[in-house]
Formats: sequence, C-alpha cells, structure tokens
Amino acid sequence: MSTRLAAALAALVLLLAGCSGTDGEHSSGHEATDAAAAEGDERTGEGEDSATGHGDGHASAEPAAEVPLRRGERRETLTMPAAYTPSAPYGSGTDDYRCFLLDPGLERDTWLTGTTVQPGNPDVVHHVILFQVPAAQVAVAEEKDAAEDGEGWTCFGGTGLDTFQDVDDASWIGAWAPGGEESVRKPGYGVRLAKGSRIVMQVHYNLLAGTQPDTSAAQLRLAPGTRDLEELHTMLLPAPVELPCRAAYDDGPLCDRDSSMLDVMQRFGAEGSRTANVLYLLCGGEPRPGQVQSCTRTVREPMTIHAAGGHMHLLGREIRVVTNPGTDREQTVLDIPVWDFDDQGARDIEPVSLQPGDTVEVTCKHVQWLRDQLPAFEGQPDRYVVWGEGTTDEMCLGMLQVSKP
Repeated sequence: MSTRLAAALAALVLLLAGCSGTDGEHSSGHEATDAAAAEGDERTGEGEDSATGHGDGHASAEPAAEVPLRRGERRETLTMPAAYTPSAPYGSGTDDYRCFLLDPGLERDTWLTGTTVQPGNPDVVHHVILFQVPAAQVAVAEEKDAAEDGEGWTCFGGTGLDTFQDVDDASWIGAWAPGGEESVRKPGYGVRLAKGSRIVMQVHYNLLAGTQPDTSAAQLRLAPGTRDLEELHTMLLPAPVELPCRAAYDDGPLCDRDSSMLDVMQRFGAEGSRTANVLYLLCGGEPRPGQVQSCTRTVREPMTIHAAGGHMHLLGREIRVVTNPGTDREQTVLDIPVWDFDDQGARDIEPVSLQPGDTVEVTCKHVQWLRDQLPAFEGQPDRYVVWGEGTTDEMCLGMLQVSKP
C-alpha cells in the first residue's frame, strides 16, 4: 500500500463514524441510472407517496424490544455518568457528535452477543455507535475525557483515539439508529471483548429540536469468555455522495461543490469535512456529480458475511450491497429499494463466503426532491450535497458483519 493511500485511509476511518434485503432488479449501468434519475428528479410531483417512512432525524420514543436471554447470557447497562446538553461545537450547524467513555468492568475476556441503546432524549438523539477501547488505549481515552468540560469529548468522525484503523476490521461493536431493536448475534457467534477494555458510546445529536439535555445508555448482552464462539468483525463499505442541485435551484450560494465543502468544514472542522475527498482514494476515480454513487472493494482475506446493514440520511432513496457484481457469481446481500430512515436495523442473511480477489460493491441513490417534503429541510434551499456528518448532510455506508477463518 502506498504511503499516500495509507495516510488517506487513516484519515478516512477517523471520519467515517457518522454513524444499519431482498433480491430484486437493479440496473448496473450507473450512467444510464443517473440520467433516468435526473429526468425523474425534475418532475415536481414525484415521490409524494414514497416519502413516507423518512423520519425527522430523531430517535423513536419507543424503547427497543428486548430478545430473551439465552443460557449463560446476562445484560450489562452502561449509563452516562451525568446529563450532557449538546451544542454546535464550532458555533454553527445543527449537529453535535459526542463520545462518552463507559466502563463495563470486565475482569476477564468476555463475549459480546448483542447490543442495544436506550436514548435518554429521543428528540435530540440521531444515532449511536459503540466502539471497543482496548486496555492499552484506556489512559488516552481518559485524558480526552478529562480535557473537555462536561461529559465526554467532541468526536466528529471516529472516537479520535486511533491514528489508523483498517476499514476491513473496524472497532465498531454495535450501531443503533431509529427503528433499531436489540441487535443479537446468532447462536455460536460473538464479538470478543478483552479484559480491561472499555466502551466508547458515540452519540450524534440532532439540534433541530433544540439543545435539550440527554442521558443515554448502552446495553450489552454478554456471555462467558470461555464459550467456544466464532468471532465476528465489522467491515465498513463507504461510498461518495455527490448530489448536485436541481436545475431550477442551481444558482444557489451552496450549489457549487467548493462552496458546499467550505460550509461542511465550517460546521465540522477539518477532520469532519475531509471524508468527501478522501473517499476517492479508497473508491478510485474523481468526483462525478449524480444521484447514484458506488464503491467497489476487493476482498483481501477469506471471510463469510452473516449480516448486512446500510446507513444514509434523509435524502437517501435506495441502497444496495452486492458481492462480485457483474459476474455470474453476483449475490445481493442488501437491497432496500425505498429507504426508510426509521428502519436501519441490520439484516441477517444466509452466509455468503468470499475469497481473496472477490469484490463487494455498495451503491446508494440520493434525491433532492425529498427536501420539499420533509420538515427537517424547511427553509433550506438546495445545496450540492457531499458526505457530511450532519442530519441534513448525507452518507452512503454499507456495514457487513463477517467471520474470518
């Protein structure tokens, strides 16, 4: 791997945590899809029925449903030590990413077999990601926690604890978004939590409803480390977002890509804005405006996919993940033809085995006309949308739960 690419990937993974089908027909000709989609995007009435299911960027007030414990399992609930009142850390924007260090008190290696999140204030909680902090990094995490006033620390992107992390094996141990219930690994599988490790709960706060205090909690489903389980890992599949303004609005001040990028930097800082450009070193090519964007990755080691999920924001329309696209071995592992922001749970699938040299592709479609129908965009004109951390920015992210022999 070149020094340039390694440095870019290091920056990328620190920025990715912005942030879970059925088989069906799907065009593999991206240029044709873009053209057809652009034509439909100009039709003023399109989508009036199909915007239902897009939420307002907040969590559900209903608690996540619990799955009965299996033999030997227990639940451990980790709550923020005190309430945190979110705010825009750079003085502008409507989003705050905050990391909270939680201690599960692990005196021995333990299997994590499920996670869920209990949002303390559903009006402001947009989504939550849980990371494992190995014992060797705990002191660094405690220093970051102590360096800022109030609970936790600002963490646009990742936790800020890693200088490099492989997107093929991320430190994510759980993710939750509106519609997510308790995520339980299937029998015989788990994520190993090492003795002395901690948990970082990264909460994305959406400030469109105000700056109300929150005290959220993460709930872990744990099993003895002596169990003979197969270890699971998280593979992240990000793709660029390059959604231009509609023709009728393309004279707006943020319809130029450079102006939009500057706006993202002002709201999220240098680290929180870099992903939009770094992704092209991971996915290849140059920024190409359009509603449909993809990224194809090559598998480097044998693995088996057990579950798949996707993450987009409010302008998301479709997301699809396939293995070995364009070959006679193509398989669809995730296909959501009408994106529902309030249904982001990961899907268990029939296991799909991959070998080195196989490929995995994520494809997303975003549309501008949804901003005409969703309350979160009220008063906001079209803008050139790139990858960004905010609720009214966008992402394209596939997530795979895999085992490795």
